[in-house]
Amino acid sequence: MKPVAIATWRFGLATCEEAMKHLLSGATALDAVERGIRVTEDDPEIDTVGYGGAPNAEGIVELDAAIMWGPGRRLGAVSGLRDIAEAISVARLVLENTPHCLLTGIGARDFAIANGFKPRNMLTPESKARWEEWKKTGIANESHDTVCVLALDKNGDLCAGTSTSGIRYKMPGRVGDSPLVGCGLYCDNAVGAAAATGQGEDIMRYAMSFRIVEEMRRGHSPMEACRNTMEWAVTDDPRMRNRISCVIALGKDGQWGAAASKKGFTVATGGTDEVQQLEIDPV
Repeated sequence: MKPVAIATWRFGLATCEEAMKHLLSGATALDAVERGIRVTEDDPEIDTVGYGGAPNAEGIVELDAAIMWGPGRRLGAVSGLRDIAEAISVARLVLENTPHCLLTGIGARDFAIANGFKPRNMLTPESKARWEEWKKTGIANESHDTVCVLALDKNGDLCAGTSTSGIRYKMPGRVGDSPLVGCGLYCDNAVGAAAATGQGEDIMRYAMSFRIVEEMRRGHSPMEACRNTMEWAVTDDPRMRNRISCVIALGKDGQWGAAASKKGFTVATGGTDEVQQLEIDPV
């Protein structure tokens, strides 16, 4: 089996390169997804994920993340995680070290600290300045670019992962689609994996990731499954064409797919050759 990875957005290039580095060295898809996402979480220049991510309306960064491992459909997730940058690694510990699938808020923070993660100030000077300007003007750029990574390893096992700080200046306690199974991500080791990014409330309403995997189960290619799901959603609610939602998928055979509700979505894909970046046309 030839390893494959796909990641979302322009910052996904470095994410996908890191995931492929691990896959080509023989690592599991679980390891590759975690390590790829950590590159994005640790980059303060990316203001929608991890350290330096967009804060909520009170100026506090709250992170959501999830990782789903194909064998056994094992899931770990965190939501509303404060003071800890490495949300995807905390999510993996939830998967591996607890009987639960999702920890939230103070419970997720306490769990992370108990497992050796160090609390830190998650605001960079730049992200704090942007929040302070928003408090004065009420004007903010649209921002909800989740990093999503799907990977297939040499053993034929699949993994999906997501991490985000969510909508810029959201209400405290708001949770998006990213840590929710079937919405932000889904992985079935016999069929394929899918993940979503963009307007979380729209993605949740249509349980997009689960639907995409079920489309693949019925025989559609990953590209057909992504486009069918997005076309169904925007036809049902045409307002979605004015607020971006995007999906990616990876099949058991290594084929991938992607779709978006409007222009501006890019993905990075990698196999045995060089990682490349592609713009995805809207449905």
